[in-house]
Amino acid sequence: MLFNIVTTALLVLPLCFSAHVDVYWDVVSLMLNRDGYTTRSTYGVNGKSPIPPIYIDRGDTLALHVHNSLDEPTAIHFHGMFLKGTPYYDGTGMVTECGIPPGKNFTYYVTPEQEGTYWIHSHYNHQDADGLRTPFIIRDSTPIADYEDDLLFSLEDWYSVPFQERVHSILKAGVPFPPAPEYAYGLINGYNGNDTKPISFKPGKKYRIRVLNMGITEQFKFSLPGHKMQIIEVEGERTVPYDVDGVDVGPGQRYSVLVEAKDTDEFNYIYNVTIYAGFITLAPGRNPHSYFGLVEYKPDAPINAPASIDDSNIHATNDIYLNSYDEEPLLEPVTKDLVFKFTTKIMADNITHSILGNYPYNTALVPTIYTALTMGDLATNPNVYGNQTQAQVLDYGDIVEIEMHATSTLDHTFHLHGHKFQIVEYGPAFNAPDEYIAKNPVRRFKGAPLKRDTLKVNGFQYIKIRFKADNPGVWLFHCHMDIHFYMGLAVMFIEAPLELQKTVTMPEEINQLCHDLNVKTVGNGAGNAGFNMTGLPVL
Repeated sequence: MLFNIVTTALLVLPLCFSAHVDVYWDVVSLMLNRDGYTTRSTYGVNGKSPIPPIYIDRGDTLALHVHNSLDEPTAIHFHGMFLKGTPYYDGTGMVTECGIPPGKNFTYYVTPEQEGTYWIHSHYNHQDADGLRTPFIIRDSTPIADYEDDLLFSLEDWYSVPFQERVHSILKAGVPFPPAPEYAYGLINGYNGNDTKPISFKPGKKYRIRVLNMGITEQFKFSLPGHKMQIIEVEGERTVPYDVDGVDVGPGQRYSVLVEAKDTDEFNYIYNVTIYAGFITLAPGRNPHSYFGLVEYKPDAPINAPASIDDSNIHATNDIYLNSYDEEPLLEPVTKDLVFKFTTKIMADNITHSILGNYPYNTALVPTIYTALTMGDLATNPNVYGNQTQAQVLDYGDIVEIEMHATSTLDHTFHLHGHKFQIVEYGPAFNAPDEYIAKNPVRRFKGAPLKRDTLKVNGFQYIKIRFKADNPGVWLFHCHMDIHFYMGLAVMFIEAPLELQKTVTMPEEINQLCHDLNVKTVGNGAGNAGFNMTGLPVL
């Protein structure tokens, strides 16, 4: 099944009007066969999974009305949204809210100042890994290109057992990490990649194809052999058109490509979607695994396809060579330098954890936004949030540069809530072996650096990014490979807490969610006064 955005556009108001768009979700647990091989538990809404994409126009207000029919809390995150002035709608459990209790209702109100390709997913207890996720498309106020149709490929990795079962079998006291390889199947628009319907092309026309990876571990490559393709959008950021053979998309990442159809309908063609993980053992037919679909020009036309497809060396995406269309220059001068080295360590619980700062990340006993709002001047001291939040306090207007080093062969994708960042520089990690130094020469942006909200850091690579701290709130910065995030690979940015106290009041509806869950809404990370952290676990 392919989701067609043009068809859906007929169901909403014209672009010249702003609309109030009501979407109703009853979040449920289901037993379904999503991959064509295994029936297992999954999350869905209104009795269905996959969850239908949501489309709005820029300037519309989305009211997402959520009823929680699960037996655990849930929270819904709007991946890539800035949410200026309303950071409490970020939907991050025990960070910007307590979560929606079982049997309760809550409405998120989002009026995007952005447009482009985004997605919505649970940010509570890794429910996204088991299907609580869907594309969120904000149509452009001004078309970024002339195209016949707008097609969507949402890609997911799907494992044979639910996330919590997987993670508890992997992360046990005394068990070494990384574990033995696990291989996922690929889903295209919610179903086994081999079951995807054809896409239709007309000779001489151009097509926008949105490709987003909603997976939790694996990467995807997308290509249309024999067709010309240009990147025109990255995660809501219009780019200077850039020629590629395909796109390589890490978990959480999104691209729009403009594809030029052939001049005649003499032949049909194929598209190729490959799921792979470069950091686990190669297994022919499983890692990588390719799915093929039909690009149909004429129903009875023969298929013009290469005898074999090897996309291991296609000319794909490289952030450092992409330029933002708005020509925004590099942010400077830098006023806050941060260096993070991705490491693993066996902690007091005898379990291997991932560390971005000094400790593995975990949530506090009080949602971090409440600590920032209720601790007065102490909110500028990172210690009041608890060591396990890895809090980094930013002043309003700071130009922040982050230098990240992947210190092993493991790849990572990182997402920053509440912001986009500029891609400034790539190179070999400080501890990179010689063969990785040769593969990762230092490369710096030229022109207007690309802006995005989710980036991939390859094994033994470093990347520098920059953003401006102009959005008071509490914003998570974390690996979007869910097991790594579960292991603690994250930090928390406490952005302009004194300005936050002056400008933001928590809605009573959110306060009530916390009261229903018996979670405190005042105090430090432990729910106490001052620096008394009694009650927090030993790190």
